[in-house]
Amino acid sequence: MNIKRYGFPLAVAAAASLLLTSCAANESSANNSGADSSLSGTLVGGGASSQQAAQEAWVAAFQEANPDVTVEYAPEGSGAGRENFMAGASSFAGSDAAFTTEEISSGEFASCTPDTGIIEIPAYISPIAIVFNIEGVDSLNLDAATLAGIFKGDINNWTDEAIVSQNPDADLPDQAITAVHRSDESGTTENFTDYLHAAAGDVWDAEAGETWPYQGGEGAQGTSGVIDAVTNGTGTIGYADASRAGDLGTVAIKVGDEYVPYSAEAAAAIVDASPFAEGRDEGDLAIELDRSSTESGVYPIVLVSYLIACNEYQDAEAAELTKAYLSYVISEEGQATSQEAAGTAPISSTLFEKASAAVEAIK
Repeated sequence: MNIKRYGFPLAVAAAASLLLTSCAANESSANNSGADSSLSGTLVGGGASSQQAAQEAWVAAFQEANPDVTVEYAPEGSGAGRENFMAGASSFAGSDAAFTTEEISSGEFASCTPDTGIIEIPAYISPIAIVFNIEGVDSLNLDAATLAGIFKGDINNWTDEAIVSQNPDADLPDQAITAVHRSDESGTTENFTDYLHAAAGDVWDAEAGETWPYQGGEGAQGTSGVIDAVTNGTGTIGYADASRAGDLGTVAIKVGDEYVPYSAEAAAAIVDASPFAEGRDEGDLAIELDRSSTESGVYPIVLVSYLIACNEYQDAEAAELTKAYLSYVISEEGQATSQEAAGTAPISSTLFEKASAAVEAIK
């Protein structure tokens, strides 16, 4: 697996607070890295490119504890990951969007024992950063309607009054805006467009979806493609998992009467305030995010990325390895590893209990 590691600017105090309050129910598995000396074989997974930094760290720690196991994760995008999982080309998938109930009821999952269903674990919680490249400008304040106008193409210059009025102290250039979006099917796109539709429906009249809905702008393949396009462009703006923001300028989003910059703490706040989706099996932990929340300190453009597996596998080795790996990922140690590598918010103790029950039931 060839995955680069990227830094993530988080306040140490906020990170420590999250670690102290999260995953308390999982202390028994905190220090074993999923270790089981009897494990051997190759576990194949793939999907969400947003999980790259976390998957690199998870895989390294798990393989160190289980030297006879090889874990392969291809960051090919959420859509491709789900398709390969359904086709039986991988034993688990990473996805920034859960399967719909219609997809589950009508789909065939080749690795799974027929009619046994799947589990979906929200193991990776991270803000989606709005990143931009304007010389001399490190941060901007934008409300939902302005952000929607920029990415739809209605606002096309950085001196537009909608932008200037929210950033009176910024030295904004008289320069065209190039809005960069994902060209591939992407769970990050689905989460981003879900926010725009929920918070700025008067402007963003397209439904949420993995495929970019409008013409115009610049398309780029994968998270890395978006970051490269924004970094190498002029007057560019895009969206990506916050772990990949690097040194690019970032946007604070207006929530209620305040502008909230992205952070793991703010991302965790919106998840804990949101309900589980209805009409799903017990191990299917899809979350209905409240994108239009006006609560203080909430960052609404958040990505909940899932790990998807079979309830029951046709192959015993795949079941054993998947169960062990997912158990490590959701453990206190696994979540702390992801936070350090990718700036994610550790899952809460309540969410851990439900996720643990689903993983333990894998057979």
